[in-house]
Amino acid sequence: MTSLIMRAHLRQSLRPAARPLLQRGSNARRTLITLKESLYEVTATSTGGRDGTISSTPTDGTAPLNLKFAVPKAIGGRGDEGHNPEQLFAAGYSACFLGAIQAAAAKQGKKEVGAQAVVHADVSLGRPTDRLGFGLKVVLRVEGVEDQSIIDAAHEMCPYSRALREAIVVEVQKQKA
Repeated sequence: MTSLIMRAHLRQSLRPAARPLLQRGSNARRTLITLKESLYEVTATSTGGRDGTISSTPTDGTAPLNLKFAVPKAIGGRGDEGHNPEQLFAAGYSACFLGAIQAAAAKQGKKEVGAQAVVHADVSLGRPTDRLGFGLKVVLRVEGVEDQSIIDAAHEMCPYSRALREAIVVEVQKQKA
């Protein structure tokens, strides 16, 4: 995709407040992360939506994940026992960010800081102020790390942080059953 086409595509997908970042002449640009190579892949399959099931199949033979989903009462569900996408997102982000803290601490010669760190990811699902549908808010709370440079370095290298801050390639494809 050419640079001009990519900017036009991103401009249309960004909320109106962020669109000026991509206009000609602006020094601030939203980047698009592409992969040079894939190091690990997993496929997750959902059936039944928020009241269904999800299973994952890693390509490296590690344990698959199989979960029952249930819509939380707070968003109109029956309160059945089960998980939801926001829980998985919070779990994934907190684990990934902790790994990034450990890597950043080790790189700075402070491996012990990474070993004692704990990351909490608070994920809120709600209605956005400027569009239809739903949006997410994420607050990361880091325990055991006083060195802001380690936290900043972790935020720069964590794939979840990058995806939310910059942009990732998301392809949506039709697939026959």
